[in-house]
Amino acid sequence: MKYRLITAATAALLCATAGATGNGGDFSTELHAVRQVHEGRETFRYATFGDEAFWGDALGLHLALAGAANGGVGPGVSPATALAVGLKVDVDALPRPLVRSLARGEVDLSSPATTLALLKLDAVVGVTGLFDRQGHITSMGIQCSLCHSTVDDSFAPGIGHRRDGWANRDLNVGAIVALAPHLDGVATLLGVDVPTVRKVLNSWGPGRFDAELFMDGKAFRPDGKTAATLIPPAFGLAGVNLHTYTGWGSVPYWNAFVANLEMHGKGTFFDPRLDDATKFPIAARERFGHVTSDEDLITPALPALQVYQLSLRAPSAPRGSYDRMAANRGEALFNGKAKCSGCHVPPLYTEPGWNMHTGAEIGVDEFQAKRSPDERYRTTPLRGLWTHGKGGYYHDGRFATLDAVIDHYDARFALGLSGGEKADLEQFLKSL
Repeated sequence: MKYRLITAATAALLCATAGATGNGGDFSTELHAVRQVHEGRETFRYATFGDEAFWGDALGLHLALAGAANGGVGPGVSPATALAVGLKVDVDALPRPLVRSLARGEVDLSSPATTLALLKLDAVVGVTGLFDRQGHITSMGIQCSLCHSTVDDSFAPGIGHRRDGWANRDLNVGAIVALAPHLDGVATLLGVDVPTVRKVLNSWGPGRFDAELFMDGKAFRPDGKTAATLIPPAFGLAGVNLHTYTGWGSVPYWNAFVANLEMHGKGTFFDPRLDDATKFPIAARERFGHVTSDEDLITPALPALQVYQLSLRAPSAPRGSYDRMAANRGEALFNGKAKCSGCHVPPLYTEPGWNMHTGAEIGVDEFQAKRSPDERYRTTPLRGLWTHGKGGYYHDGRFATLDAVIDHYDARFALGLSGGEKADLEQFLKSL
């Protein structure tokens, strides 16, 4: 993991803040908070928690990225291919001469060797390559930012400044992992063959991931659709009780769950709920609720990582992206006739407290809820809703548009909304 020092300017700002707030020169609390945010950001962006032992050493995914021409296997993954499957490039990690060369079209974006060069620069968001002294890639790991960061596309589509906390709905996680040459261990864990593993991974599609697959082995819904859910944003969680669509736990709980059981890092994790062999047959068999490691690289990082995530504000809707007058009318409906604020309580836009509901309460099936310990759906916070509509709404994208969401609740609760009221309500949701 790489860390950067807090600047003198930041320390000076803290001194000024302490004086302005009457702290008598004691700004230790403020300095600690800034250090935590800073450390958490570095963890979020760059920490692999030792998961290269899984993604590289075990699966050999780095070999598929490199390609046979660069000591790997197969055709390799070029920058053009990487961008096509939703990987992002941090323009701030690129040397200025390289940026100028990219702008002039002088960089070969069809060559896997260019992808390796970008990895050496730590420029591929959420992916770290490990290289030997001769410059050959020897392994690779992933970070939180792989799924929960994007870029602003300021340089080109998929290339720009980082946007931490945004859901990467372009990222085709399954297609990327399916490239790994050594999936035998995954097949053994799931009790299937390797072709079946690749079929499941390729069924996910862009912006989706199945965090419960290694717990219950349920790759598909009863209707035959993928059991993978849409990647959620990781911003706007301050004050929100439970994390994830089905409320497995708090932010630090889910960070520990993912870092240990999904990223396959080296750490400690405890959750006896996973001992339920009926609900979680794989997790119970493998003792996933009782994980220990000789070297714990995860637990020490959890406090600062939580602080950083809670500091990520939901982005404001762009100017001109919604009708302000209609949004004002929609807000009145949201808090009144439409009854939305009964669950989406402003300004959190979820319930303070235990923000969970059964599928029957909200008029949807129980499949995904039943895959979680409490068998409920969380009331989704609505701030920044405009950023993650790609792929649809709800945990599985079942509603393609906000119109469809509003129609669903109008029918479910017999609200009697007119067409104009629905339109105003949509504009308010776009404004959040």
